[in-house]
Amino acid sequence: MHRRTLLGSAAALLAMPSLARAQARSTLRFVPQADLSVLDPVWTTATVTTNHGFYVFDTLYALDANQVPRPQMAEGHEVSEDGLTWRFRLREGLLFHDGTPVRAADCVASLNRWMKRDSFAQLLAQAAEGWSAADDRTVVLRLTRPFPPLLLLLGKSEANVPFIMPERLAQTDPNKAITEMVGSGPYRFVAGEYSSGARAVYEKFTGYSPRAEAASWAAGGKRAAFDRVEWHIIPDPSTAASALMSGEVDWWEQPLPDLLPMLGRNRNIGMQIADRLGKVGFMRLNHLQPPFNDVRVRRAVLLAIRQEDYLRTAIGDDTSLWTESFSCFPKGTPSYTESGRALMPGDLKAAQAALKESGYAGQKVVIINPTDFPTIGALGQVTFDLLKRIGFNVELQESDWGTVVQRRGNRGPVEQGGWSVLHTTGNSSLNANPAVSLMVRGRGAAGWFGWWDNAEAETLVQRWLASTDTAEQLRIADALNLLTLREVGSIPLGAFFVRTAYQKSLQGLQPGPAPFPWGLRKA
Repeated sequence: MHRRTLLGSAAALLAMPSLARAQARSTLRFVPQADLSVLDPVWTTATVTTNHGFYVFDTLYALDANQVPRPQMAEGHEVSEDGLTWRFRLREGLLFHDGTPVRAADCVASLNRWMKRDSFAQLLAQAAEGWSAADDRTVVLRLTRPFPPLLLLLGKSEANVPFIMPERLAQTDPNKAITEMVGSGPYRFVAGEYSSGARAVYEKFTGYSPRAEAASWAAGGKRAAFDRVEWHIIPDPSTAASALMSGEVDWWEQPLPDLLPMLGRNRNIGMQIADRLGKVGFMRLNHLQPPFNDVRVRRAVLLAIRQEDYLRTAIGDDTSLWTESFSCFPKGTPSYTESGRALMPGDLKAAQAALKESGYAGQKVVIINPTDFPTIGALGQVTFDLLKRIGFNVELQESDWGTVVQRRGNRGPVEQGGWSVLHTTGNSSLNANPAVSLMVRGRGAAGWFGWWDNAEAETLVQRWLASTDTAEQLRIADALNLLTLREVGSIPLGAFFVRTAYQKSLQGLQPGPAPFPWGLRKA
């Protein structure tokens, strides 16, 4: 939304009669972390799209604040004695936004499409005979071998969440993004008011039947307190700050760190850590194209990384909000060890020497970087400066986040619109172990952007999945992390916490991996 329009809306609010003020209280105005340029949360791993997905769709199971999977659309499940047959019973009366009932066949189609997109789910696919519908309310999964983390997988709250949609939509080619948003979640997507780069609108779905228990993260009774939720895309941080302080918006998901002191001085603004598990940053190099198809060139980059430079630039000088973390598994997770520190000495001279020895021939290196995603944008700017100092022929190509999301799928050379380097951030829980983290998977063309191909990494993931011994799992995860760093499949850039800011009249905001609207209300 344009700044002029926002200012005008604030002025109009002051003049509202009591009925209009009541309507304003039933509308939540939210500024997301980035533009919602892609709508299909199964097709993309973009966090902003996943957050959108939780408004519109629901899942069979969901994680609560203690990371425990709870029944959501399902009443519960039964497991055969040999652990090879799982039966899930749907809650009665579930409806899609188009008024049609949710059937087991819709779940089967949705889960089959999701399994072709999600890295963790593809591990399940290797152990599954398949999903089927025993009747309209019973979903059946038959396995060839036990899969202990099944409920954790079905309840995953980030990156390719197993959202349930109508069968007709779920039959879409998994390599093609769905644009029609029909789910069974607490809010319905208002397609006629959607404008990429401007706003997205959601209205309360009166046919939604929440669970009886209290909401906790993505689980429980997700009661929609607002009749309407408006996402206002405001790329300029100063404009977003002004909109929040003047009351034009209610909640800003990720304020720029430099603006936090100013926001903190406003008595009407509250701030808190958005996710107490924290977030992590990563650099990904394109393994398919020169020069980073050569591991020697990739290692030259790794030698020069100083996480502190990235964290201070992206998060600020408040060291209580960030920490160095020399592992692809974030500090504080069960898979973290310090053994990766030696591989990341932050030695510029060593990096320069390694690049000369690598045979690098001066190929252009293109960093694709967002202008409207401050945290990720800062990471790209640090890398641009660093690669120049190492000796790369490097170009920083900046655009809006939506363009970056689209372009990162281009596997061609930079001369044909491809790329060499990108950066990403994600919740620590998304990278907590080998099964859930995309950053340590060596799946090549089937893997995450950068397309690292490493059979040994995939073997270690399978070993971790098969183990039930905690100490052995840690040893396997450590070996996988060291392999990822030696081969430079991913480069960790540290861990950090993000403060979210909101009008104090907005009550009931709970920390979590996504900006969930349930439980919120206006005083």
